[in-house]
Amino acid sequence: MSINFSYEAIALILFGSMALLLLTGQRVFGAIGFVGALAGLLLWGRGGAEMPFNAAITVMNWFPMITLPLFVFMGYMLSESGIANDLYRMFHVWMGPLPGGLAVGTVALMVAISAMNGLSVAGMAIGASIALPEMLKRGYDKRMVSGVIQAGSSLGIMMPPSVVMVLYGMIARQPVNSLWLAGVGPAVLLAILFVAYIVIRCKLNPALGAPLSSEERDSLSRREKRRLLLAGLLPVAIIFSVTGLFFMGVTSLVESSAAGALVSGLAALIKGRLTKKVLRVTLLQTLSVSCMFMWIIMAALCFSAVFDGLGAVHAIKNLFLGEWGLSPWGILIVMQLSYLIMGMFLDDTAMLVIVAPLYIPLIKSLGFDPIWYGVLYTVTCQIAYMTPPFGYNLFLMKAMAPNDLTLKDIYSSIVPFVLIMVVGLVLIMVFPQVAMYLPNKFR
Repeated sequence: MSINFSYEAIALILFGSMALLLLTGQRVFGAIGFVGALAGLLLWGRGGAEMPFNAAITVMNWFPMITLPLFVFMGYMLSESGIANDLYRMFHVWMGPLPGGLAVGTVALMVAISAMNGLSVAGMAIGASIALPEMLKRGYDKRMVSGVIQAGSSLGIMMPPSVVMVLYGMIARQPVNSLWLAGVGPAVLLAILFVAYIVIRCKLNPALGAPLSSEERDSLSRREKRRLLLAGLLPVAIIFSVTGLFFMGVTSLVESSAAGALVSGLAALIKGRLTKKVLRVTLLQTLSVSCMFMWIIMAALCFSAVFDGLGAVHAIKNLFLGEWGLSPWGILIVMQLSYLIMGMFLDDTAMLVIVAPLYIPLIKSLGFDPIWYGVLYTVTCQIAYMTPPFGYNLFLMKAMAPNDLTLKDIYSSIVPFVLIMVVGLVLIMVFPQVAMYLPNKFR
């Protein structure tokens, strides 16, 4: 007896099977790749069984894949060698006189770190190890401090050279340079909103984050302040070596990633911080993260091939537009809400590879710009990083924070910043030029 399933039913079975495997604690790439490979075998026989191998060959022939380990190496080298310490010290001194000045400096530090490595985890580690003790020592409210570091570190996946956007560009087959440019405006917008909130809140309630005292400000000479200001030029040089040369057309994407890795290593060497321990930890972390990304991309390509073969994208589109009667904007909002829900349980990479086969072709067919949608996806990932019960930033903060900062404090600290990010997301949806001005100008 044979059983015939509709394409919609097969699509639901695929997603259900994948969700069930993820709930068992299996690795994301294993669950996705297994479901894709098994579905191809059951649906098309021996020919379908070749899909995983085709996905592997595609990844190996994908020249931009070289950028991933190089960008990851750059981020961990800057983090492990402590180059960000001098940068924070500069923000500490020059922004201390503002209400909540150290918190403002922390946001500025996170923007700079983001422009150097494109990783949220690196910014989180630097903020928790450098900024957190300084602010708590000076009497800043612990909830304010926790929220600032978590929100600021989330900017890492927005600013070029964002590794998440590189991954999105590879899966969605979109130019990475346009995605990077599209991320700049929203990242700056969110940073400005964070700073405005901090300054206004601390102005109304100085107990949350008082300015540095006049005695502490006067304890440093002008010469020392200038020295600290110059210390920020090294990270600027690293940023320029990666994104500046790329946007000027001097280097390609792969060459920019190589330049960033080289300059970060040279910077650590010049500072006398390129020790065997730093190099070993950096290389091990780079290998681990890069292999994870490659496995996930292979799994995503395999699963995507099955989805394309089923024509499930058209079936889902007919469901949304025909049976449910949603407008294109209604479908877009449903997509963003689904990301927020998934983000409570999965990381950004898992979310992308699970829904990319469905959402990205659907976005194109509805007439939306996939570059602009990539920014919406990334902002939604930022929000998901900080939403309970399983937001990554929440647990990273708990692991790095002192014992008196409870999980309840950490959860409550992110509420105003999540609301700010939702406002930012709405602004980007209503005013697409926030994201698309730079890509359109330099196309």
